[in-house]
Amino acid sequence: MEKRAVMRFARVSPQKARLVVDLIRGRQCGDAINILKSTNKRVAPQVEKVLRSAINNAESGSSDVDVDKLYVKRAYVNEGPRTKRVRPAPMGRAYRYQRRMAHIVVEVSDEE
Repeated sequence: MEKRAVMRFARVSPQKARLVVDLIRGRQCGDAINILKSTNKRVAPQVEKVLRSAINNAESGSSDVDVDKLYVKRAYVNEGPRTKRVRPAPMGRAYRYQRRMAHIVVEVSDEE
């Protein structure tokens, strides 16, 4: 049995979110939560929230699920839309920059 949870439009660069998501892929859910609590990255609480949501989805989907046997089967980050912004520059010019967003997906499973 597999369940998933998705956080869309997270205001973080996908490259930075992938650094955190790579830490928990393939781990037991309890270990993954402990890793995320001790990770010193701004996106770690958001990834933890998605992981807890996937665990709750697995619990509510079936009554015979053993939470201790759940592990992170798949975890990945896709790129979301970019918002284009303009920053004032010297001599009347303007510099464009992009604010990136990410879609964070975590799937948990109890099957090996």
